[in-house]
Amino acid sequence: MLQGYVQLPDFTEQREDFLSAAQQAGARVTSYPHPLAGPNGETLATDVAVLGNPLSPRLLVVVSGTHGVEGYYGSQCQIDWLKVNHANALPADTAVVMIHLINPWGTAHLRRVNEDNMDLNRNFVDFSQPLPDNAHYHALHDIYLSQDLNGPQRAAADDIIDNYAQGSGSGWGEVKKIVEAGQYHYADGIFFGGQQASWSNLTLGKIIAHHLSHAQAMISFDLHTGAGAYGHPMLMAIARQAYPMLQQARDIFGPWLYVLITGKNIGSDTGVTATATGYLSQFMLDNLPQTRLIQLVIECGTYDSETMHHLVRDDHWLHLYGDPQSTQGKRIKGELFEGFYPQDKDWQQLVKLRSQQIFSRAFNALSSL
Repeated sequence: MLQGYVQLPDFTEQREDFLSAAQQAGARVTSYPHPLAGPNGETLATDVAVLGNPLSPRLLVVVSGTHGVEGYYGSQCQIDWLKVNHANALPADTAVVMIHLINPWGTAHLRRVNEDNMDLNRNFVDFSQPLPDNAHYHALHDIYLSQDLNGPQRAAADDIIDNYAQGSGSGWGEVKKIVEAGQYHYADGIFFGGQQASWSNLTLGKIIAHHLSHAQAMISFDLHTGAGAYGHPMLMAIARQAYPMLQQARDIFGPWLYVLITGKNIGSDTGVTATATGYLSQFMLDNLPQTRLIQLVIECGTYDSETMHHLVRDDHWLHLYGDPQSTQGKRIKGELFEGFYPQDKDWQQLVKLRSQQIFSRAFNALSSL
């Protein structure tokens, strides 16, 4: 596993840095307070910073923190952009909307999931309809309830995973395709999509209605880490089916753009799970049907997928049976944070450079949509 001491981040400091950068850039900020507190009693909120005329017909939108612990990368991307751009320099018909830490509880508590153990990127489904049934997950669920972090139960669970992978003929990729697809039955399970809309889901709906629904043309990004090649920010379009503006996205970004159409039994060599349902990116497309919307994802690769799965399992164990404030808990949190936001300065410089390049190209293309 990952080695070395990792300084844990501070949610309040990160939020204050964002708010300061937004103020200096001349943005208007609307805050959506979260009903729960952070691990040290700190106030949690999703903040929306709007640069330029809030009724502008063209919008560049950047969402951070869908998977909470990944929000430190996303937040830093937003801060870096705000530090070198100002509302006064925007074209009259263009505004920028920074949605900062849509899953603030997960960011503050250094969890990938939210306060209800929901994976937010599995939660954006239509709860008025029957929920997806991940039939193959049922046989694997008990693996993620092992009461050992390191012991016979955990070893037995690992053996089951290994045997399942070998028996499938497809190895670890088959387990990943099943488990990471999401499931809606077990609230104490892994990659749980929930049985109702989460606070973050409802809050994003309010943000869309208040800040985005008027737009005629929009390029929007959802920022992530943890999948793909180390240090490589993949630019992706993730949707259930090809959407109207996808060809324009290809024209703008060319071979940089990976297109991932999701669905049952679909594989992907990107590291991102194609079998998953409830992606935020699809929610944006569904809720802005009249907008000429290019909805994209940036996914920054860190460690290999088996290592990342191990880190997520450890954190899942910690919140089922352990104490996040203990020495052991802080070690697990440190490893999870390193997994999703490597403290390697070269990694950080690479993802910063490429992410800002992507934003700049999108911003320059807005006038042509």
